[in-house]
Amino acid sequence: MVRRIDRQITEAEALAILRAGEYGVLSTVSIQGRPYGVPVNYCVLDDGIFFHCAVEGVKLENIEHSPEVSFCVVGATEVLPGEFGTRYESCVVEGHASEAFGDEKQRALEGIVGRYSRGFEAQGMRYIDGLRDQTRVFKISVVAVSGKARR
Repeated sequence: MVRRIDRQITEAEALAILRAGEYGVLSTVSIQGRPYGVPVNYCVLDDGIFFHCAVEGVKLENIEHSPEVSFCVVGATEVLPGEFGTRYESCVVEGHASEAFGDEKQRALEGIVGRYSRGFEAQGMRYIDGLRDQTRVFKISVVAVSGKARR
């Protein structure tokens, strides 16, 4: 829910920021109730946001504890010193994280390579083939999307 209604943008605008973002911050909660935010590379495919990671780690422990996550992408920004403010655009997704397997995992890995290694897809496919078993992929199923901007 956006508090500053005058800064609220449409869902379509928020999704455009999500699709164009360079990275996102995945936020989870530990079993002790501690918040944890970590930047991740990602791709948007059909109905979900996909990210890859190692086979173990803090974010995985947290997702296992509570699969409800938040994902934030910040688009263009500009500090406005004389106005004591910032021009910005952002998107926040509330969602449910679950592990992707099989064809869905492969498609997500290909999507990430295509997004971040344009022009190196052939090498990327070999990279995926060599590390597929040492990589986990998760899908964030979108529950809600909101966005804000000061333009």
